[in-house]
Amino acid sequence: MRSDAVKKGIQQAPHRSLFNALGFTKEELHRPLIGIVSSYNEIVPGHMNLDKIVDAVKIGVAMAGGTPVVFPAIAVCDGIAMGHQGMKYSLVTRELIADSTEAMAMAHQFDALVMVPNCDKNVPGLLMAAARINIPTIFVSGGPMLAGRIKGEKKSLSSMFEAVGAYTAGKMTAEEVEEYENKVCATCGSCSGMYTANSMNCLTEVIGMGLKGNGTIPAVYSERIRLAKQAGMKIMELLEKNIRPRDIMTREAFINALTVDMALGCSTNTMLHLPAIAHEAGVDLNIDIANEISERTPNLCHLAPAGPTYMEDLYEAGGVYAVMNELNKKGLINTDLITVTGKTVGENIKDCVVLDYEVIRPIDNPYSKTGGIAVLKGNLAPDGGVVKRSAVAPEMLKHEGPARVFDCEEDAVAAILGGKINPGDVVVIRYEGPKGGPGMREMLGPTSAIMGMGLGSSVALITDGRFSGASRGACVGHVSPEAAVGGNIALIEEGDIINIDIDNYSINVLVSEEELARRRANWKPRKPKITTGYLARYTQMVTSGNRGAILEVQMKD
Repeated sequence: MRSDAVKKGIQQAPHRSLFNALGFTKEELHRPLIGIVSSYNEIVPGHMNLDKIVDAVKIGVAMAGGTPVVFPAIAVCDGIAMGHQGMKYSLVTRELIADSTEAMAMAHQFDALVMVPNCDKNVPGLLMAAARINIPTIFVSGGPMLAGRIKGEKKSLSSMFEAVGAYTAGKMTAEEVEEYENKVCATCGSCSGMYTANSMNCLTEVIGMGLKGNGTIPAVYSERIRLAKQAGMKIMELLEKNIRPRDIMTREAFINALTVDMALGCSTNTMLHLPAIAHEAGVDLNIDIANEISERTPNLCHLAPAGPTYMEDLYEAGGVYAVMNELNKKGLINTDLITVTGKTVGENIKDCVVLDYEVIRPIDNPYSKTGGIAVLKGNLAPDGGVVKRSAVAPEMLKHEGPARVFDCEEDAVAAILGGKINPGDVVVIRYEGPKGGPGMREMLGPTSAIMGMGLGSSVALITDGRFSGASRGACVGHVSPEAAVGGNIALIEEGDIINIDIDNYSINVLVSEEELARRRANWKPRKPKITTGYLARYTQMVTSGNRGAILEVQMKD
């Protein structure tokens, strides 16, 4: 066993004395040591139930003959971090999570790992760690929260953010906003729409690193506890068979993930996380292939914020495996790949049928013949920008209008809520990228303000920052190269006409190359906004090229 390095032999007598201090028995030390990475904390609603999940995993491991050992991973609540300096720290925690988990697993020589994540950066961070460490590993998430209900309608966190704009526009009273506060986030769990956390938990299931239901069983269901026990038992089988993450996380598995991503209409943040995870697994996954996959993959689901259905509805309709089986009717899924079940994808999904075609459309009657995400390119984004096409109103798939330029999120939100943005405008928020922000903040505040003010079908938004999975509308994010390195988004001037054509994957500012060249010659880099502390050190590492995994597709400039 790998853990023999810390358990057996005369040289390990000091090590055993430390295990004795922990209360371990000889019988426990004769068994495989299974590290359980617990992301439990008391600040993230999606993580407040993970202590129960971890306890269930421990029972499963022990039942199957292993010795469970729990250690922690951090997690940030993106909703609480939204709209202020704290959001600059959210994305970089992905690397902190991966690094610290790698350090713990290697330092203590665990034989196998069970990862227990739930929210936005926690899931990809632990997937990255799993690929790096490459010992038998299985994932079991904490599950999605149930949707809230107001006047008989389901609501979620994105409804709450949009309520702020609606109140400012005089469309809601303070009492109505307070009712939303009290009801939209109804239970523990990851927020109830197809936002980043649920997107990544579903794609973990697709890739093959989680058991059936990992992405969709609601957090408050007892079935989630049973799933955790099953994961604890299954890790012992994976250890026995020596099935490792890199056996599972192959290029074909990532193509499956991108395919289901398109069908589900997942968060645009998956376009950041999947390449980073693939990088750690030794797989080159460039987002340029996203449009190719989108062209052949129909969009089958309109989960919130794209539509009125939620994760609990996807669960009741058959879950991720049912979506995969529906896609497989046209041969869009590679079914020969091994998974943590010990079986192939094909064996996993063969009997999983759609139970509600209102939630998961039949493949012959999709919402659209193309996928839920598109990568746009043009002179405004030579290396690409990402839009959640499934959450864009049909009339905004093509849009042309004057640029309203802001150099930070706060100024943009103030202008939107102050009534200074008009129908037809294109809001441009720049210097919010991974280097320039620094930290690449999510822009749920501006997008929600636009929707709440009633401008969602007439105003577009472009940024070199990110969009939350809860964002909807004609929002093009992750624009690269970013403004801080002199990308063309830095050269846009107030009133420039911007053309967005999602159907043709293009985004351009209607300015001549000669004029852009003149502006580029006069452009001057900005001083960093944060010069001390972890984020400044991290940004410097990224800028100097010493950080391999972070936002691989954004860093090539």
